[in-house]
Amino acid sequence: MSGVGRQLRRTVPAVLTTAVVGGLGTRPRSAWYLSLRKPPWQPPPAAFGPAWTTLYALIAASTAQALAEAGPEERRRIERAAWLNLGLNAAWSWLFFTARRPDLALAGILALDLSNADLARRVGRVDARAGAALTPYLAWTWFATALNADILRRNRAGLR
Repeated sequence: MSGVGRQLRRTVPAVLTTAVVGGLGTRPRSAWYLSLRKPPWQPPPAAFGPAWTTLYALIAASTAQALAEAGPEERRRIERAAWLNLGLNAAWSWLFFTARRPDLALAGILALDLSNADLARRVGRVDARAGAALTPYLAWTWFATALNADILRRNRAGLR
């Protein structure tokens, strides 16, 4: 098995766990979420599944590629950055949908945005193409940050 294949055996389960944990905390059909005022530029619900499937595949593959090429110390740094990133990723759904706290979710996604940039930088140092492959993830979460902020702004009076 190649070095990338060995690393995929580590990154794929971590990414799948993130998807499952985040998915368990996501409740887009809840009465609370449906009652929120949302901007007209919010994507349709059907867009989220394919988008996240693609992004999670890019995270797993890019991180595996960098881990396979990195030396031991850089590998540890990338691993720490990736695991922190995946934890922040999964936490957002729980903050927004389950806790019903768009304000805390906004803080969480801002931390995720910083973590994304750090992960892309670390991966890109080892493999420029793998780092560039994380660009859609950064773009999507920046968009999600704007969406979270706008939902918070539109609904601030009705939230806790």
